[in-house]
Amino acid sequence: MTASPKPAILRPKELKTNDRGGGARTTPLVTRKCGSISMINGITAFDPGASIGLHKHNCEESVMVIEGTAIAEIDGVRHPLDTNDTTWIPANVPHRFINASDSEPMRIFWVYASIDATRTMMATGETRAIDAEHSTKSN
Repeated sequence: MTASPKPAILRPKELKTNDRGGGARTTPLVTRKCGSISMINGITAFDPGASIGLHKHNCEESVMVIEGTAIAEIDGVRHPLDTNDTTWIPANVPHRFINASDSEPMRIFWVYASIDATRTMMATGETRAIDAEHSTKSN
């Protein structure tokens, strides 16, 4: 029997934050592979009215609004989301998130269903490995 990995306590205030531009900042939390299961998760904070560019991933993504209100634009359809609302986005479906408030911050918690996740920006066609942006990788 192999030993289980040690649990880790991660505090977003103590981790590197990546500026996504346009008033959105991402704090990666965990990149983890355990057997056939792998995931990357983190938090993205949005200034009032901020959004991220339309993009898609090569894997499924789950997103939960943990503060504020959001608009999830998924495959061209806009969905209003309140705190604690959660959405799931299939692989290769264009999407983005927008802070629905012009005065309050908004934060989302996201999970990619692969440590080999990529992001392709729809405006430029540029594809980048998500892991390249995340410094907390643990295998």
